Amino acid sequence: MAIITVSREMGTGAYQIASDVAQKLKYTLIDGPKIKSLAAKYGLTPETLQMVDEKPPSYVTAEDRKRAAALNSIELIILDLARKGNVVIYGRGGQDLLKDCRNILRLRFIADFEERVERFAEREWIDPDMARSLIRRSDHQRGGFIHFYFDRDWQDPNNYDLVFNTSRLSEATIVDSIIATAKEPSLKESDKSAGAVIDSVILSKKIETALLNSPALEDYRPFTLAIDKGVVSISGYIISETQKKAAIEIVTSVKGVTSVVEDIHVVDYKAYKEKM
Repeated sequence: MAIITVSREMGTGAYQIASDVAQKLKYTLIDGPKIKSLAAKYGLTPETLQMVDEKPPSYVTAEDRKRAAALNSIELIILDLARKGNVVIYGRGGQDLLKDCRNILRLRFIADFEERVERFAEREWIDPDMARSLIRRSDHQRGGFIHFYFDRDWQDPNNYDLVFNTSRLSEATIVDSIIATAKEPSLKESDKSAGAVIDSVILSKKIETALLNSPALEDYRPFTLAIDKGVVSISGYIISETQKKAAIEIVTSVKGVTSVVEDIHVVDYKAYKEKM
């Protein structure tokens, strides 16, 4: 059930390396095309997928909450595939989404900025100045996605098991190194507990998605969720008793939830704001 996650800067050549590793290990590569091929089954349109994939979510308006729910749906695609094991998750915060799993090999790819510009400009047949702008924007967006959604600095090397500088190492050397490390006995030993961990994350995402999509929760802000064998503990704030009751009913109705322990406080922060 081994899982490899890939965090990358644009222009590092990480995609080809991830593809080669997946092919040689006979793992499933979870990338943009794979997610797109399954999106419709999870209620995602191509337009919505383009709008939210690897972009920081927001929860202010009803439309924002729909986008956040769509992002959860992308994560459910990843989690359902990861549950089967033997996958390479390309980007999309895979190492953070599965942070409690012990059988994760977390990879990071970096390279010199100007070399990334040269590679990207050559690949896309664009002007180097445009390539610089697009790469800076991509780095900012992906870093922002990880910071906003997972509260982590994506450049911190302590969050990865292996960091590869593709300006210094050949693709073949990197691929061989990853394949050798993927056979680490400690990763295989951790497989035993991974299934239960992933199941809890899947249930959490289903609950969050149901709450975000509910028209009954007009001013919902994400709750803190803890799950233990189907028992869901939820805490947070909501603006009325009616919406609190609706939220509990929504959580209870999600398949896999056996009971709900709530610590939800009713605070009419809208009324308070209007007095300010």
